[in-house]
Amino acid sequence: MAFSVNTNVGAMVALQELNRTSKGLSTTESRISSGKNVNSTRDDSATFVTAQGLRGKQGDLKAVTSSLSNAKSVVDIAVSGTEQISDIVNEMKTLAKQAGDTTISATQRDSLNKDFIGLRERIKTIVNTSEYNDKNLLKMATTDTVTPLQSLANVNPTPASAFTPDTMTITGSGLGLPKAADAAAAFNDSTELTDAATAATVDGYLSTYKTTVNNALSNLGTAARRIDSQLTFTSKLADTIEAGIGNLVDADMAKESARLTALQTKQQLGVQALSIANQSPQMIGQLFKG
Repeated sequence: MAFSVNTNVGAMVALQELNRTSKGLSTTESRISSGKNVNSTRDDSATFVTAQGLRGKQGDLKAVTSSLSNAKSVVDIAVSGTEQISDIVNEMKTLAKQAGDTTISATQRDSLNKDFIGLRERIKTIVNTSEYNDKNLLKMATTDTVTPLQSLANVNPTPASAFTPDTMTITGSGLGLPKAADAAAAFNDSTELTDAATAATVDGYLSTYKTTVNNALSNLGTAARRIDSQLTFTSKLADTIEAGIGNLVDADMAKESARLTALQTKQQLGVQALSIANQSPQMIGQLFKG
């Protein structure tokens, strides 16, 4: 290689290598500090855009989970209330049977009737207070609905509609709970055990009412299980997406640590190489000494 005072090729090459090493070192340090292999579109446009799309789906899942959680609370409260009503109806049937006994006294029947009225009022209280977020399934009219109880049963993998939520609706008619204030109902909020004949009739009404309440419990149980199933599915889907994002953008810390050590060593050697290359012009001066 020719010696030149004007052009120090060795120093130029050494400087270029040192710059490349410094750039690589900066990239590695950024990956280690952030924990990500892809921090922006500058690093890898395709991967970054894909990860951003998945993050958008994460937001959709959070909205669905929130909706399902609210629906679960509404249904759980309705289940609790209906279970209590079912227990109370059993107690009321026992009182009605006892009051239907023609051998008991009017005083005894009156005592049974007072207990009966107390239980009847408890049902009204339960119905009126089984509410969450202004939703009360026990007070809904047959035409009322609770929507949306969103699920992901209709997941479309195409980007345009990747998360089109299906809608799960609970209707008043689906629950089948008679309204206590319904004047047409055989058993309503003014029913009492006034005499043996009336008590026997009320016992029959309560048998029908018990069947209705049990049917409502079955419907609520089905709704609760469906919501729980969708919550479980949504949680697993969210975990899968989180893992997918990690696979795309997370840095391999062991690999980056090894690379950091190698680049730091290379940088030190590059500085030494550049220092040596910069001494070349001085060596040319030695050639002209006598």
